[in-house]
Amino acid sequence: MLGFLDSLGPAAFIGFILLQAAQVVAAPIPGEVTGLLGGFLYGPFLGVILSTTGLTIGSYIAFALARTFGRPFVDRFVDKAIMNRFDYLLHHKGAFLVFLLFLIPGFPKDYLCYILGLGHLSTMEFLVIGGSGRLLGTILLTLGGDYIRRHQYGRFSILVGIALVVVFIAMAYRDKLERLFRMWHIMDYKRKKVKRSDKKIS
Repeated sequence: MLGFLDSLGPAAFIGFILLQAAQVVAAPIPGEVTGLLGGFLYGPFLGVILSTTGLTIGSYIAFALARTFGRPFVDRFVDKAIMNRFDYLLHHKGAFLVFLLFLIPGFPKDYLCYILGLGHLSTMEFLVIGGSGRLLGTILLTLGGDYIRRHQYGRFSILVGIALVVVFIAMAYRDKLERLFRMWHIMDYKRKKVKRSDKKIS
C-alpha cells in the first residue's frame, strides 16, 4: 500500500481517502491496517481527517447502494447470520443505539452500513451517527500509526494493550450486549408508538 500511494505523488492523499472508502465498501483490506497507515503517513491530526473523510465516503456509498438496490443486493455482501443478528435495525429508528454499535469494538461496522441502508435512518442521520461513532477507533488507530513512525514502541505497546483489553471485554459480552440492544430498541419503539397513540387520542 505504501508503494501504491508513493506512486501517486502529490495525489497520494486522495489515493489514501479512496483506499479507506474502498475498504468499507468491498475491498478485503482490514480497516485497522489502513487506519494505522493514515497515522504513519500523515501524523495524528491530518491522518484522522483523511481517514474520517474516506470512511465517511465509503460508509455513504454502502448505505446508498443498499437504499437504492434493496435487500437482494445487500444479501450478496452481508452474511445471512449477520443480517439475522441486526434485523431489528430495519424496522424502526434507534439513533443512539446505532451510535453505540459503531462505537463499541467487535461489531461489524462496514456491514452495518449496508444493513442501515435498508432501515429508517435518513442519510444525514446515518452520516452523523456513523462518523461520530467511528471517530474514537479512528483516533486510536491513527495514533498507533504515528507512534510506529516515530519509533515510540513503548507508547504503541500501551495503546495496543488498552485496545486489546477493550476488544476482549466487548467480544466476551457481545451476545449479552446484542440482546440488551435488541430489547432496548424494541422498548424504545413501543414507547414512541404509545406516545403517538396518545397524541392522536388527544
